[in-house]
Amino acid sequence: MARTRPGGDPDAHAAEAELARALRTGPFHAALRTALSVRGLALHRVQHRLAQRGVHVGVTSLSYWQQGARRPQRPESLRAVRVLEEVLELPAHSLTRLLEPAAPRTGAERPAARSYRSLVEESRALERLLAELESPADGGLHTVCHLERVRIGAGRELRGRDSHHVVRAHRDGVDRYLAIHHGDEGCDPGRVAVRANENCRVGRVRWHTAAGVLVAELLFDTRLRAGETHVFGYGFDDGTAGPAAEYVRGFSFAGGQYVLQVRFDAAALPARCLRFTRSSAAAPRGGLQELTLAGRHRMVHLVEPCVRPGIVGIAWEWA
Repeated sequence: MARTRPGGDPDAHAAEAELARALRTGPFHAALRTALSVRGLALHRVQHRLAQRGVHVGVTSLSYWQQGARRPQRPESLRAVRVLEEVLELPAHSLTRLLEPAAPRTGAERPAARSYRSLVEESRALERLLAELESPADGGLHTVCHLERVRIGAGRELRGRDSHHVVRAHRDGVDRYLAIHHGDEGCDPGRVAVRANENCRVGRVRWHTAAGVLVAELLFDTRLRAGETHVFGYGFDDGTAGPAAEYVRGFSFAGGQYVLQVRFDAAALPARCLRFTRSSAAAPRGGLQELTLAGRHRMVHLVEPCVRPGIVGIAWEWA
């Protein structure tokens, strides 16, 4: 049954104008929240009406969607959004179009991006893991500064790594970060330990054994507003793979500072270390630069004052 709207109520006209504006400009969560308010429907009523149409979505998921804490990604979630348009008496595709990837933009708010497909050979496995955790395209965060410390063990293996991360939210409601660990050949991601060191806690963890990839959800104790920053630390303890010959970091977004330190065990020192970049996982190494191993600290490092989409890393040759 169609909803009757008062023809001469100025408040109703103002509310409809506000809704039209939200549907036109987005973002998705703001448009959904406005539609729920204007239609005067509580989440449990929306859930009931969706269920009557054969679509089952939890009240918690609906709440996350309208807060901006989660974004519909899976096919069944996108179908639910299409039915939501009917339930809320909205024009067809008015909500779903707000979920379409935005055209690349430059600048600090939403830097131009490169897909994971060009950064990681096992991108399909990684994309499946991210989909399981309902990750939006950019996570709602971009990096201000990232300091990463990598430890190489006596058996020449990647023992572990620690990250100290400063991020800024570019939308409201962000309360988590998805950290990705891509082990070396032979890595058993099911045995990799995830640590929440500072200002976060470990949530869901998913991995793909054949690809040697693990994704960990790091939960903040606060919901960030657009423009707010957050400082947190986390780490992975690995030691499950064979000898390592390089450590790389892939960047989907431009901007922010990145510092990488690689520390070697005294029993396994490399003969040579090189800094390098790649435009994609399949591209050849470029920007080669010899790095001097500090004898006392057994460490090399690189600094990227403003990262660009692609890959940066340190490689080494064993004596």
